[in-house]
Amino acid sequence: MMTDILELSIAEAGDKVRAGEISFPDLVTACLVREETTRDLNAFSDLYADEAVALAEAHQALLTNGCDLGPLHGIPVALKANIAIRNRRMTAGSAILADHIAAEDADVTQRLKRAGAIIIGATNMHEFAWGGTTANPHFGQCRNPWDKARIPAGSSGGSGAAVAARSAYATLGTDTGGSVRLPASMNGVTGLRPGVGRVSTKGVFPLAWSMDTVGPLAPSARDCATLFSILSGSGDTLKSLERSLAGLRIGVIDPYSFQSLQPDIDRSFRQAITLFEDMGVVFRPITIHGLDVAVDAQVIVDAAEPSAVHADWIEKRPNDYGEDVRILLQAGKTFTAIEYLQAQRYRTYLREQFDTVFGELDLVLTPTLPFTAPLIGQETIMIGDDEESTLTGNMRFTCIPSLTALPAISFPIGFDSLSLPIGAQLMAGEDKEMLLLRAVHQFQCNSVFHKARPVSARPKDS
Repeated sequence: MMTDILELSIAEAGDKVRAGEISFPDLVTACLVREETTRDLNAFSDLYADEAVALAEAHQALLTNGCDLGPLHGIPVALKANIAIRNRRMTAGSAILADHIAAEDADVTQRLKRAGAIIIGATNMHEFAWGGTTANPHFGQCRNPWDKARIPAGSSGGSGAAVAARSAYATLGTDTGGSVRLPASMNGVTGLRPGVGRVSTKGVFPLAWSMDTVGPLAPSARDCATLFSILSGSGDTLKSLERSLAGLRIGVIDPYSFQSLQPDIDRSFRQAITLFEDMGVVFRPITIHGLDVAVDAQVIVDAAEPSAVHADWIEKRPNDYGEDVRILLQAGKTFTAIEYLQAQRYRTYLREQFDTVFGELDLVLTPTLPFTAPLIGQETIMIGDDEESTLTGNMRFTCIPSLTALPAISFPIGFDSLSLPIGAQLMAGEDKEMLLLRAVHQFQCNSVFHKARPVSARPKDS
């Protein structure tokens, strides 16, 4: 029964509890058992097992006595370790904050608690969110559930791995340069990056404040929408998800979105376009100027701002950082004010182009990544005859919504020859998160990629 419980969506789990078929403690226990059996993934840095079970029992009593807090009531979730939970340690994946106890909840934590969600733990992350592998020297390497020799991406790698392994029904991650979308893609789940300012970052340890945002990872767009509506306080209902996509206009950056892709990525991306077209979507090629320097601009902003945040610690406590993060933070101090301002000017230039695009089209589609999950420690990857840095490849497509501060979502569109997940990215104009969720929900109603499970998370009879 516990295995079957983990196959349920958030809505299905809630319906079964309200029908008296299962209970909130059943949901929590199932997640904790799954976490125990997948402990070698190292998806969690802290687990609140006893407290979560006790809280589930209390929420069950509330429901039994007529107090229903809504769709997240009693649902087990996990939060990235840089998100404050009152009276819990908030490490941000670091040794510097190893003993830091949060005095208050982050705004997103408080919203989840008020909605009745049960926080079962903090997920492993790349130290201070400054990296894309979740190779954490203080809490250990997080591993990809589809192949434990591979990375789960980052910096929200634990959040992505936990959802893929079904040790939580949903998780929260933070996304600056792609840290929700990258784990979503490599772990075969759905991850939403809200536009900057749409979800409060109060109580979240910052990386690069002009690009930081908080977003959900879950098995499906519908589950992500349930969390987003609560996190944003927007009052958005899920009814809009059911609307047809007929006549929706999606742009594809040509040739940028088709260049230097692994063959399986190219195949799945083109097949995703065809599936959308079968649903009535109209595709149009678009041109965006200056994308050849987008990664450079991303690197400057994504290095200078964190180095400002860490200026005191990097001076006084450099040896308390992992080597990779220390090098990045020290490098960020070398950029000049001129370079930083030029990068910000480029962001304005890029945003203006996309504002024009979204005046004529509804969405823009790209791959999330040009490759599937690399091996742990792999720094370059061959794409055809070209060798590409995994760091640069991580940012090639995800940097676009980050630089423009616009919303985007990554969702599964297939698998490569090694059975590793492939993701695509949709981005939209300002305040259009529900449109993104609707497009992906309809795609998922007509596909099965998001239903696939890594071996460690499959029902025993499959």
